[in-house]
Amino acid sequence: MQENGEISTQKIIIAIDGPAASGKSTTARKVAGKLGYTYIDTGAMYRSVALKVIENGLLDTLKQAPEQVAGILEGISIAFDGDRVLLEGRDVSREIRDNRVSREVSFISSLKPVRDSLLVMQQALGRGRGVVMDGRDIGTVVFPEAELKIFLVADARQRAMRRLLELQAKSPDGTGLPDLETLEREIMERDRADAERELAPLRKHPDAVKIDTSRLSIDEQVEMVYGMAVEKERENRS
Repeated sequence: MQENGEISTQKIIIAIDGPAASGKSTTARKVAGKLGYTYIDTGAMYRSVALKVIENGLLDTLKQAPEQVAGILEGISIAFDGDRVLLEGRDVSREIRDNRVSREVSFISSLKPVRDSLLVMQQALGRGRGVVMDGRDIGTVVFPEAELKIFLVADARQRAMRRLLELQAKSPDGTGLPDLETLEREIMERDRADAERELAPLRKHPDAVKIDTSRLSIDEQVEMVYGMAVEKERENRS
């Protein structure tokens, strides 16, 4: 098909998976911007549920009776407005990145009612195509049919350093910040929990392109993924 004398390009779905602090969100956001696609941060969706659980003082209750998470999910609203994450209309972009949320989000995301509820939201958001979606099971569960699947990895120490820099940027005086060793340990524990959970564990799809970001700059990894996306778009021209 042609529009205005030019060959049109079929937009695609790009799935970017990987462990915590491997560069998924930043890469996905920048690639989406370069392509004119919609960026969907599924990790922010799970973090939003975790934040609501914590703020409602229900974390200990759910660890004893996880089925009670259904009450939290009833009527929950999670939306995106540019870079802002809105939980029931409230901007929680900063709160969901707090380390207390980071420590608990793996547990929250392992609960079947949570995954089932957010899976429906995520598939609805991506159904129109022209999206870049990042998380831990996008290429394996949410959109296994995605034309481009990326799996980002990086060594735990490097990821801990990245997370510490993020936290320092939010707290210039360093008040209450964890040390590097603590963050590295928490990241490794989260890796293990994500890989070993029974429901939608962190796995590389056989068709996914694996990229080790340990020694790559954000710009370098963005250009790699962007180049692959443009090639996939060319293949989908009609």
